[in-house]
Amino acid sequence: MIGRNYVQGKTREEVIGKIGFSHFVVVDKNVAKKILVTGAGSYIGESFRKYANDYYPNLTIVTLDLLNQDWRLTSFSDYDIVYHVAGIAHADVGEVSDDTKERYYKVNTDLAIEICEKAKHDGVKMFVFMSSMIVYGDSTPLGVEKVINRETIPVPSNFYGDSKLQADVGVRSLASDDFKVIVLRPPMIYGKGSKGNYPRLAKLAIKLPVFPVVDNQRSMLYIGNLCEFLCQLMSITTFHDNAVVLIPQNSEWVKTSEMVREIANIHNKKQYNLGGPLKVLVLLGSKVPGKIGKLVNKAFGNSCYSHELSNYDGMEYQLYSLIESLQETEK
Repeated sequence: MIGRNYVQGKTREEVIGKIGFSHFVVVDKNVAKKILVTGAGSYIGESFRKYANDYYPNLTIVTLDLLNQDWRLTSFSDYDIVYHVAGIAHADVGEVSDDTKERYYKVNTDLAIEICEKAKHDGVKMFVFMSSMIVYGDSTPLGVEKVINRETIPVPSNFYGDSKLQADVGVRSLASDDFKVIVLRPPMIYGKGSKGNYPRLAKLAIKLPVFPVVDNQRSMLYIGNLCEFLCQLMSITTFHDNAVVLIPQNSEWVKTSEMVREIANIHNKKQYNLGGPLKVLVLLGSKVPGKIGKLVNKAFGNSCYSHELSNYDGMEYQLYSLIESLQETEK
């Protein structure tokens, strides 16, 4: 059984979801909330727990290990919110077996919906699901603009993205007046100790004396801004909408070459950003079929959220600028 059918039969509007709140939200740090994070040991979950402990004493965070199958015997009834972060992160999705694809759907789709159903059954008031920008497909090739707005339909380009979208749509279908569902579709998340593309790019920034100047734009999200967003979200007093999709991102789009230069500067490494021949090489590399072209477009392609998608009346979470976040990350 490969693939899931939660998107099948849904309207365009249902797949996109309701982006943002329909009202001004009130964040109250005096309202106590008890939150269960499903996915113990995850980078995002642990960062959120530590941040909340430091800055939001009204939030009590408990983590649950889903690797131990006994979690199904645990009642969620003591919690106000369940925040589901467990999942298989993006990996090489080129030539993989059907068994591997099935594993993605079992974890990223089936497990998320099972946790959501249990939360609703146990009387939890709100479920927060960590979806991803990947539901909108890959970055566009170098030179092709991609700015996602309210009308953009999620169209994943591989089974990983589809496994996230199926859960994204599936959990929202469980929302009701007594059970609010919040889906988050963040862009690439980075910060001290993060994994994935950022640390690989940071290593290149420190080692390479020259780097190509390419005009591209990408949305990113610093872990500190995400944690502030999560704490404010979970301290909101009243939700009028049963199911919403939220898109936290940094206040600035990122140009890859500028970010690499800033990382090099932080480490006192002299680096020259060059256009001309290097830019031509990058452009040629982006057109190479297969893995090389995909890697080049992942680094230098375009993938942005419209800024207005990430602004919510009553929330001010973009505390760190790009430069400040890079300084914190590279300490």
